[in-house]
Amino acid sequence: MKGNWLLPESLADMLPAEARRIEELRRSLLDQFRTYGFELVAPPLVEYIDSLLSGCGSDLNLRTSKLVDQLSGRTLGIRADMTPQVTRIDAHLLNRAGVTRLCYCGPVLHARPAGLLSSRELLQIGAEIFGHAGIEADLEIIRLALASTRMAGVQSVRLDLCHAGLVRAIIDADPVAAARADEIMALLRDKDLPGIALLGEGTDALEPLTVKSLACLPLLYGDASVIARARTQLPSIPGVCVALDTLEELLSALNDVSVGVDLADVGTYGYHSGVTFSIYAEGWHDALVQGGRYDNVSRAFGRARPATGFSLDLRKLAAGLTAAQPVGAIRAPAVKDPRLGEAVNALRLAGEIVVQVFPGEHATHDEFIFDRELVSQSGQWVVKAVS
Repeated sequence: MKGNWLLPESLADMLPAEARRIEELRRSLLDQFRTYGFELVAPPLVEYIDSLLSGCGSDLNLRTSKLVDQLSGRTLGIRADMTPQVTRIDAHLLNRAGVTRLCYCGPVLHARPAGLLSSRELLQIGAEIFGHAGIEADLEIIRLALASTRMAGVQSVRLDLCHAGLVRAIIDADPVAAARADEIMALLRDKDLPGIALLGEGTDALEPLTVKSLACLPLLYGDASVIARARTQLPSIPGVCVALDTLEELLSALNDVSVGVDLADVGTYGYHSGVTFSIYAEGWHDALVQGGRYDNVSRAFGRARPATGFSLDLRKLAAGLTAAQPVGAIRAPAVKDPRLGEAVNALRLAGEIVVQVFPGEHATHDEFIFDRELVSQSGQWVVKAVS
């Protein structure tokens, strides 16, 4: 018989040392976002499902857990991604005319884990820029994402670029392909070349040129030379040319980091419209950060706006870093002495960790080492090193 202390599959508690490391990362990253001019917002964990999924692809719908609102009888969703909520805030609540920079951090729940090693509960942190369609916004978001991984202590990162508009242009040029867009996107994400080849067979077959172009994409990955290869292998239609020009401009600007191109990395949830990117690092089995442009998703909220942003899972990021080390703390007795209380308060106001040990207590901590103690000396409470 299972104990009532067991958690559902792919969910886990955070114990003291891990929770502290995650909280310190959260504070550091939000403070960093603020130095770039990003303002913090905090949307609710649960929303009406039609609002929560507005403008998003079917992938997000499958990842969203649903329940019935006891007050209204309407279907609610527990968010699986905070980006649509922040988009709603920009478009509907703030309703600013110019550029808006927003950041956020909060838990999200996936109905099913994304992979064998994935959790269903993520602590998502991210930043979004609304109101600017130029490449300057894409560059700022990418640079902030890279700075965030560096602040967390991640070394030797690799940035992979793609462009959702390129794939969309190829698909939209073929009416049959447009009707099978979700299937095609899944095949590209899996780099399933045999599956792509089968798109040219059957009664709903894609045009030969479309199949040929799609089959090229999984093989178009590597360094900056991928752009030149893509220009010779892909059709010279406007959407493809614009996408390749944009990627080439980004590559020339991002000359201080290891950058690759993967034209089959079509992103998640299906709402991306332009440049997309992923950040990888040694020691993590998949992308640490994902982001990109998703123009006009806010149209569902009555106001179409260009937008670009990124997000990452703090729990996942912290799990791959060096374990948090215990810090020094001051041990103090728990006795009724006003002077002791004053000394303890003064030390805490100065940022020191002071633990008052109860009579008979044998304290055990994962985070603290008692390297000092408060002792009474000549009527005064003073801090002494523990021998």
